[in-house]
Amino acid sequence: MDARKPVYFLLVDDLPANLLALEALLRRDDLVLLKASSGEEALELLLRHDVALALLDVQMPDMDGFELAELMRGNERTCHVPIIFVTAGSTDSQRRFRGYEAGAVDFIQKPIEPDILRSKADVFSDLYRQRQQIAAQRDEIAVAAEALRENDRQKDQFLAVLAHELRNPVAALLSGLDLLRRPSLAHRADEVKGQMERTLFHLSRLVEDLLDVSRVSKGKVSLRQERIELSELVRSAVEASQHNMDAPQHTLTVTAPSEPIWLMVDHTRVAQILSNLLNNAAKYTPAGGRIDLTVALVGGEVEICVSDNGMGIPLEMQPHVFEIFTQIEHHRGRDQGGLGIGLALVKQLVALHGGTISVASDGPGTGSAFTVRLPVDMG
Repeated sequence: MDARKPVYFLLVDDLPANLLALEALLRRDDLVLLKASSGEEALELLLRHDVALALLDVQMPDMDGFELAELMRGNERTCHVPIIFVTAGSTDSQRRFRGYEAGAVDFIQKPIEPDILRSKADVFSDLYRQRQQIAAQRDEIAVAAEALRENDRQKDQFLAVLAHELRNPVAALLSGLDLLRRPSLAHRADEVKGQMERTLFHLSRLVEDLLDVSRVSKGKVSLRQERIELSELVRSAVEASQHNMDAPQHTLTVTAPSEPIWLMVDHTRVAQILSNLLNNAAKYTPAGGRIDLTVALVGGEVEICVSDNGMGIPLEMQPHVFEIFTQIEHHRGRDQGGLGIGLALVKQLVALHGGTISVASDGPGTGSAFTVRLPVDMG
């Protein structure tokens, strides 16, 4: 809890002069003194405020201090508020017993000794702050524990998906080797080798993505920046992702300004960013879909948007799509579902170049658009 945040005390007395006297004795910057001239008014204040201490006059008309204390103890919101009774009358054992039975922690006799009152007030103010700090720490621990549980869940889910992603290509390679050993299938050797090469390429990309995420997270990726014209980067990315466009017969359209746009970037990494976005669009767009890559200059930045008319992203998932191991529920049924690391890697690489990335989608079935913003090199 912020030590500068005020603490609330409740002062209850039917005589205005007594309330003013209590207020004058207790006034300080970190205390808010709530004043009530009756039990009913005190209960209303207790409903609106979290009180650290209640100073109750014992002898009040209609509802005396003992009755007010009993009502406070019977309410879940106020049952733990410390109560000090202020009394001008005698404090025989019977009255004290009734007061403690009603929930009092102490009695103060009128006329009040200022130093004693302030000392007791300091104790309860400090205790309240300590309780608030403990409650805040408890909440922080609960949030951290929930985050750890979520991380464990995502890790288990990732390992399960990874096992699936590795098992399929390994099984395909083993099957290919078995086919190559059969003399009767020698005429299909070139076809089988081609399939095995594509499977090995998929495996190598999978491993490279995993290694890249680890390298970037540990700060072990160093950029080899040079002044490059954007169209060259776009061309490299399109070439790298072309096979993912051709197989499902997607239509890819590239729209960019005619004038050259220069960037100071790592050619390999920016081409990787764009090809990952294109591959992602191809993966989650049904066969025969439309994918657009558009380039626009906005101030001192270039905006590169990769959009599609594919499966789309639920609104509640959009803030999380760049988190590692995040997978969208209605995407998991697709065979090429992936590990949930591609977009996390893209965001990290964009950030290394001083850029930003955002996502937009109207929900499932409406397609999605990923926009990368990078600073332009004005030369």
